[in-house]
Amino acid sequence: MADRRKLQGEIDRCLKKVTEGVESFEDIWQKVHSAANANQKEKYEADLKREIKKLQRLRDHIKTWCSSSDIKDKRILVENRKLIETQMERFKIVERETKTKAYSKEGLGAAAKMDPHSKEKGDVTNWLSVTIENLNLQLEQFESRIEQLTTKKKKMDKDKQDIFEELKAQQDKHLFHIKQLETIMRMVDNDALPIEQVGKIKKIKDDVEYYVDCNQDPDFEENDFIYDELDLEDV
Repeated sequence: MADRRKLQGEIDRCLKKVTEGVESFEDIWQKVHSAANANQKEKYEADLKREIKKLQRLRDHIKTWCSSSDIKDKRILVENRKLIETQMERFKIVERETKTKAYSKEGLGAAAKMDPHSKEKGDVTNWLSVTIENLNLQLEQFESRIEQLTTKKKKMDKDKQDIFEELKAQQDKHLFHIKQLETIMRMVDNDALPIEQVGKIKKIKDDVEYYVDCNQDPDFEENDFIYDELDLEDV
């Protein structure tokens, strides 16, 4: 009971820091986009980078708790993790703007020429990148648990053998999803997907996010046909 109270206290403190960090991020974000000159903008961008790093560290704690069997109701943790990942995607937008030198003629020209399809591509690529990263982090946790089970000299009993087989199955599923999403991202980056296919990626977003968020829940039901509509084998 004492351990549970201690854990809940740690979670509450972390979530409070997330709220404060997101508010600070939003404040700096507004300053970045209202900066009077390039020097001010660079300063605020550096502040924004520091803030996102703090949020990413908090996300690491949240992801560990999300994978823990000691915590039954993980909804608020998942919500806060998604909140941080939204700020991560917003930060990537700032990074892209910096790389295109928005204050130069070249950068302004590129911004002016940004068509809806290019914007859609950017949004999709950001989402794919974050999702693949999340799956890889979960995969590392599976691999760590598998290693713990297999490095012990004693032969595994039936319960541990069942856990081992379940972890291996989850590992294989994660590798499948990562491979599919990396294939999609390469195709988007290389303009190998037709415009209408890029739009279809948004249709699989909910199913993919459900898999990432809930694949370890006892009542999780997997959709085996998530990627069928994209006809990846025919592209």
